[in-house]
Amino acid sequence: MNARIYLRASTKEQDAYRAEQELVTFCENNHIKIVGKYIENYTGTKLKRPMLGQLLSESNADEILLVESVDRLSRLSLDEWHQLKAIINEKELRLIVADLPTTHTLISDDDLTSNILKIVNNMLLDLMATMARQDNDKRRERIKQGLARAKSAGKNIGGRSKNKATREKVARYSAKNLGAEEVAKLADCSVATVYRIKKEIQLAQIACA
Repeated sequence: MNARIYLRASTKEQDAYRAEQELVTFCENNHIKIVGKYIENYTGTKLKRPMLGQLLSESNADEILLVESVDRLSRLSLDEWHQLKAIINEKELRLIVADLPTTHTLISDDDLTSNILKIVNNMLLDLMATMARQDNDKRRERIKQGLARAKSAGKNIGGRSKNKATREKVARYSAKNLGAEEVAKLADCSVATVYRIKKEIQLAQIACA
């Protein structure tokens, strides 16, 4: 049995590789051959994603599409989630979610077991996809409300830093996965400033995701 692993994080500041070893171990324990890894930093609210599109294009019938959790695959609207499921079904892929044990039965070639649990899996996947979208919507709304309150209080949250050059340096060096202390030295600012600017950037990116 072959598998294609899909890993995703929403922003560049987040680690898209975080669950890689967990999924590799899952394949080893279940005697599954990994034929591709597709890793990207991209919002899950968009159906068209570069690496997801490549995975679906390169995949073959009866292969496994392995993800850590449903929200790594989708934070899509209900209509777009059904579109994605239709593509997966058309490609005849087996969607297995590491933290959803009922989907693990799709590793087996037992038609009776697979057919019975396919209905259950579809229901669970639909429910979890809907919850993932709702969680994303609520999170974004809370962030926007927080930004609005901060703005009304005169705080400069998510906006341009007073020191434009420092902000740009922190953003540039942070993108290289350097530690806060190292970034602070290179940007000639305090560690506290590094954390503040990184938080502002992250909040702004999430609010616009």
